[in-house]
Amino acid sequence: MTLQGKHALVTGGGTGIGLAIAWALAAEGAQVTITGRRQEVLEDAATEGLHPMAMDVRDEEDVAAKVDAAVAARGPVQICVANAGIAEGAALHKTSMEFWRDMMATNLDGAFLTIRESFKSMRQTDWGRVITVSSIAGLRGLKGGACYTASKHGLVGLTRALSEDYLGTPFTFNALCPGYVDTPIVERNITSIAQRAGLNAVEALDVMVNANRHKRLIEPEEVAAAALWLCGPGSGSVNGQCIEIAGGQM
Repeated sequence: MTLQGKHALVTGGGTGIGLAIAWALAAEGAQVTITGRRQEVLEDAATEGLHPMAMDVRDEEDVAAKVDAAVAARGPVQICVANAGIAEGAALHKTSMEFWRDMMATNLDGAFLTIRESFKSMRQTDWGRVITVSSIAGLRGLKGGACYTASKHGLVGLTRALSEDYLGTPFTFNALCPGYVDTPIVERNITSIAQRAGLNAVEALDVMVNANRHKRLIEPEEVAAAALWLCGPGSGSVNGQCIEIAGGQM
């Protein structure tokens, strides 16, 4: 497999799952634009084939301008990975409108804007892959995370609808739905879960580990391998799918 000559754009590409996917794509020859809110984090993560570009997925004008700049520098986006997201929990009676809006703006609006702007150049080519990074929370309710769950369900719906819109074209749209992955987000959630449930750090970590069917945290590289496969030979008939990466059926 080679992605030589392909331009990929990965949001949230400076850490965790996004960075693992960016590395995997670059290793196969792609030129990868990695985005995030903090330029310094992106620059620290950038290795050969990775091009850092600060971008706020919540800001329509910023997304449009930055994707245009990436296309001008590296050609049409043929692999779009909408990965940027936040994962926080809150009880319903403690969920403010500000919290709700920020979650939706990042996890759902941000993915929509990234895909829309990337697809403008992708549709001028003869091959393209759109991959959204949802979650097991995009397939079932996640206790203590109603707002997050709603945003990830919306992302799955967006992915499925777009796959229907472009059936029969050389473009596919698929969602990755991982369980708890060993990333900085999980580290932050240890504190959050511990505070909400009155647990210590070890007990809070066990909650996440035991939510994965094989009883361990998933490595970011495991999610990246699935993304890479969706860009490889023989993947053209996989479209509109939600690929669970959780150690078993959810």
